[in-house]
Amino acid sequence: MQLAPPLSWIHALHDWLHSRWESRPVQRAVATALLIAFVGALAMIELRRLGLLPLAWVPSNHFHAVRLGFNLLLAVEALGLIFALAGSPGRAQGKQFEILSLILLRQSLKELVHAPEPIQWAALAPFVPTMLADAVGAVAVFALVGVFYRLQREGDEKLPQGELLRFSASKEAVALVVLGVFLGLAVEGIAAAARGGEGAGAYDTFFDNLYTLLVFADLTIVFLSLRHSFTYEHVFRASGFAVVTVLIRIALTAPPFVNAGLGVGATLLGIGLAAAYPRTAGAPRPHGPEPTAPDTRAPRR
Repeated sequence: MQLAPPLSWIHALHDWLHSRWESRPVQRAVATALLIAFVGALAMIELRRLGLLPLAWVPSNHFHAVRLGFNLLLAVEALGLIFALAGSPGRAQGKQFEILSLILLRQSLKELVHAPEPIQWAALAPFVPTMLADAVGAVAVFALVGVFYRLQREGDEKLPQGELLRFSASKEAVALVVLGVFLGLAVEGIAAAARGGEGAGAYDTFFDNLYTLLVFADLTIVFLSLRHSFTYEHVFRASGFAVVTVLIRIALTAPPFVNAGLGVGATLLGIGLAAAYPRTAGAPRPHGPEPTAPDTRAPRR
């Protein structure tokens, strides 16, 4: 079945962008760019320490390069998440858990910028509990992601082929809108970093805004799904994943220790939803009109 314009144009554009992004040459180029950025940041910081690069916005601690590398890696993973929005709800939610684990891992490492070189216990001792909590939370989410994926059961394939194509194209339209906003946020974050020196706050604001955007994207997909399937279990599953996204968004702005707990809790909630969905979707449903009690009164004479 062929999609009618403009859904056919949206589908073609999304498939072209997605296939290019997932292609081996592009992935290799992205990995090379990340390596160059990391090594280049290390070189600039070393030149600044030697007094050969008199630029005030270049930091003098090599661990800033580690934070920069993780920020760029997270941005790359976020692009994969945006393309996953057009897939099944479970795959999109799993990608969010993957990025959450990387964000927690990044937060555990970002405290290294407070350490002198070489690393000394006295300088890092106040930050070790926070680093440990974020790292443990990251490992817990990493382990739970595997459990979440093993519990997945695809539900959209039950739709008729025409309905499935239209629903997929509608989700691709949402993904393209999110991609456009993502690129705008990236440009804004780069500009803020250039204006404000290192721009660490610009990185945090970028991911906070991205997850806020994902909340609205998930809710949009929930309401789009109602046009194709109004069954209780599908509505609850999609709405539940939207709630999980909200909890992840809250975790990103929560204080230390609370953020890791909320992240792990959101992942456990997603696992519970994934485990309950097949049983609820497969449960028998009553059909036909509600039965009425038989009339046992004696007939009138």
